[in-house]
Amino acid sequence: MEAVYKQDTSRDTTWRGKMDVIDKKGTVRSKKFLMRKIGGLGNSKTLARFTDPPEVRGVGLLSINEGGAADRQWLYTPAIQRVRRIAAQERRQRFIGTDFTNEDMAERVLDDFTYRLIGEGEVIDERKTWKIEARPVSPDKSQYAYIYLWVPQDVPYTVLAEMYDKQGQKQRVMKASNLEKISGIWVARRVEMSTPADNTKTILTLEDVRFNTGLKEDMFTQQALERPDM
Repeated sequence: MEAVYKQDTSRDTTWRGKMDVIDKKGTVRSKKFLMRKIGGLGNSKTLARFTDPPEVRGVGLLSINEGGAADRQWLYTPAIQRVRRIAAQERRQRFIGTDFTNEDMAERVLDDFTYRLIGEGEVIDERKTWKIEARPVSPDKSQYAYIYLWVPQDVPYTVLAEMYDKQGQKQRVMKASNLEKISGIWVARRVEMSTPADNTKTILTLEDVRFNTGLKEDMFTQQALERPDM
């Protein structure tokens, strides 16, 4: 798994794209977003912000992870013009109605999990994969009790993940596809997150990805979170 995490050698990243949120009746609601990240493995800051439609425009989520410390997250809602710290128990909640939870929106830290190879050879999208079991080193590191990950043997990128709770119930399934190498870094242009119990899913499509554009640290603060143009 170390190769999966370390293949992204960027200093900063900017993503633009959309999320199509599909409910159990098949109704689709689209949301456009801008997401920025600065820092490297185990020491990064991420700011995700919706840009459309109007009812969610400006809503932002700031996530900070540092080695040895619990992840910290803050949510900004323009309607009340307030930044609010996300409590640990809220990390399992859906992020603004999508199938991604608040925890899912933050970058995972390699050392927060232990890993065990449990299978090999299963073919996903015409690629042979390794199947890996990941377990958090302590309950406060993740809402999930364990995660199954499938990583192609020829590409260091997670293309399928199944997340389970303590009762062994499958909580979410993540499928990454349309893999592309940009500036030497593997990126999935399409990520589908589904919630089996609710029969809902969210399809994230990346329209633009840019690395190392010179993002500044002051773009990843609570004060910047309150500025919709950031």
